[in-house]
Amino acid sequence: MGSSWWNEVWLLLLALVWILCESAADAATQPNSNCSTQCGSLEIPFPFGTSESCYLDSSFLISCNHTSSGPTPYLTTGNITVLNISLDGEMRILAAVATGCYDGNGTRINATSKSWHYSLSRNHHYLSVSSSRNKLTAVGCNTVGEIIGFDDTTGLNYTTGCLSTCLRINDTTNGVCNGAGCCQSPIPAQGRLSGILYASLKGLDDSNYGFGFDPCGYAFVAEDGAYSFSSADLTNFRQQRLPVVLDWSVGNLSCEEAKKNASNYACKAENSECYNSGLGYLCNCSTGFRGNPYLLGDCQQDIDECMEKELNDCYSGAICKNLHGSYTCTCPKGFEGDGRENGTKCSRVSVGVIALLVIRFYVYWKMKEKRLDKLKEQFFQQNGGFILLEQISRHRGSIETAKVFTVEELKKATNNFDEAKILGKGGQGTVYKGLLSDNRTVAIKRSKISGSTQVEQFINEVVLLSQINHRNVVRLLGCCLETQVPLLVYEFIPNGTIFEHLHDHNQSLKLTWGTRLRIAIETAGALAYLHSATYMPIIHRDIKTTNILLDSHLTAKISDFGASKIVPLDQTELTTLVQGTLGYLDPEYMHTSQLTEKSDVYSFGVILAELLTGKKAVSFADPEVRNLAAYFVSSMEEGRLLEIVDQHIINEVKVEHLVEFANVAKQCLRVKREERPTMKEVASELEGLREAVGEKHRWESDKSSSEVTKSLLKASSSSVFDVQSSKFDSISQVSMSLGGGR
Repeated sequence: MGSSWWNEVWLLLLALVWILCESAADAATQPNSNCSTQCGSLEIPFPFGTSESCYLDSSFLISCNHTSSGPTPYLTTGNITVLNISLDGEMRILAAVATGCYDGNGTRINATSKSWHYSLSRNHHYLSVSSSRNKLTAVGCNTVGEIIGFDDTTGLNYTTGCLSTCLRINDTTNGVCNGAGCCQSPIPAQGRLSGILYASLKGLDDSNYGFGFDPCGYAFVAEDGAYSFSSADLTNFRQQRLPVVLDWSVGNLSCEEAKKNASNYACKAENSECYNSGLGYLCNCSTGFRGNPYLLGDCQQDIDECMEKELNDCYSGAICKNLHGSYTCTCPKGFEGDGRENGTKCSRVSVGVIALLVIRFYVYWKMKEKRLDKLKEQFFQQNGGFILLEQISRHRGSIETAKVFTVEELKKATNNFDEAKILGKGGQGTVYKGLLSDNRTVAIKRSKISGSTQVEQFINEVVLLSQINHRNVVRLLGCCLETQVPLLVYEFIPNGTIFEHLHDHNQSLKLTWGTRLRIAIETAGALAYLHSATYMPIIHRDIKTTNILLDSHLTAKISDFGASKIVPLDQTELTTLVQGTLGYLDPEYMHTSQLTEKSDVYSFGVILAELLTGKKAVSFADPEVRNLAAYFVSSMEEGRLLEIVDQHIINEVKVEHLVEFANVAKQCLRVKREERPTMKEVASELEGLREAVGEKHRWESDKSSSEVTKSLLKASSSSVFDVQSSKFDSISQVSMSLGGGR
């Protein structure tokens, strides 16, 4: 009897100790009654707080400093102002603008390399930069803006940026940030971005930075839509700080891991739920309740869904009844159904009602079908369909012209543009793999081209390209004009791009020297054909290894004419906004906006250098090779040609072959376009190289092959041109569309 009584006493004591311990643990993670929840106009919800015992842990401290303008909230380190905090996992802050100014001699006289800089990983492990809510912006007429961050998921630094250029203020447009005076780049969704994060800038060419009206450049990360470009900002930038959106979460555990340690689990409210966010988790009140899910006893406020129409889905004729944490919908007397808008609603059961519903549905369906047909006709006309039909009628009897496909044909071919059918995405659109009704496999490009001012030019190019019959140009089979933007249908090329086979380490296919030489010859011949053998010369304007495809026999096929320009017969050059890919751009075209056939020659020279060295056109990961064109020419002039040749082919080819091939590339890469050969001359020289190594160059002096070899392998101190090096560290290729083109 006595022993049993003592056992009951001990059990009661142990239960009391457990309750006290649980209460103490909860109190340690809850704010006390004296905590302030306001700093100036900012509401500070728990788990954040302004003093000890008022926040979940020290990483959620918000410093409330009293300044001359009143109380101001800051993150715990630095002077970063907090604008607002949301329990949905977002925080808005103010960040500074990076500035760089130059005098007339190209000397930097004022620079702020970091617009904002703080260690998220050390003091704010719960914070990350929102990739969906922010953008990097650069403002200036010779400015590169960049952002560098640390990806907690991979443990690697990452860098991205954009280029802004202009020659005069009239080149820019207020409210438009497309590369002329102002450029923007999205923040990649690359894991959780934390660690050291800052925006910086530099002049593309310090010796030619300013144009009198624009001595400065600016770069900043800001909330999407917070900044609107004005040409006045080129001479007097208005804003010193701009809002940035951060994502926050609790700790670095998932919900499942956090729940194992109840004392540290942050979702304290009874009616609360946990969901994973970033590297940690967030808490939310259960459906039907409001409050702070991090506070004990909160999330008790019942939401009256019947009073807030957007929170219930009751049919307009149904009766809504609020319940604790939920609601119900019921039909009035004499009606049947579940009362839900997306359910059976409420209706009388009768033949007349059913017949009326059937009639209403039929009328609705016919009207919808009629509106859809009208919309298709509108798009067809807007995209120049009638002009295209007229052109097809005019070219009847000539080489096969473009077929006009219906949108239903292409939907069926791509399984309604299923994402699984996507072959790739680029600046000119998204490409899908499709199977036509005649069992032909095709590539269908959903173009980004639109605008009434470009319709006639677009149609002329479609008709012209559909008549190009060259084995080394991807065949345009037709188009569809019944959608908001045109759909283009090309022959399908199965073996990927040259870029993939040269630079993708996962590719099993290795290109031999003979294959590379043949690819160069085929590509040169196709470009020469476009420049001189078509009815009107065509400048491709974006020749690069990603735009040269290989078919099942490894035959080269030039693709992607989205940026191409047709040259009128009475002209030799065109003035356009600069468009192309960094690393392949003709430097003279980049500085003068004067586009000629020699611009394609320069880009082709970069491709020859890639084929010979196996290196990328732009490599920010390799500090020695930032710009392949400059590296290639300087290596040749220093007699280091054999050092830079791709090791995969060096044992397959004689030195004389390498020298001849390298000399062709060097001629194409001359800075002055009048010193470059034509594509016809390039194609002829490469053919000569295949036939006889000792043949003399067709556009150079009459040096013998051995003399050329000797001179190229001898060190030289001269440099063809100097290219500004970049500070991007981890991205391998930056493609920037600077306007113009289709």
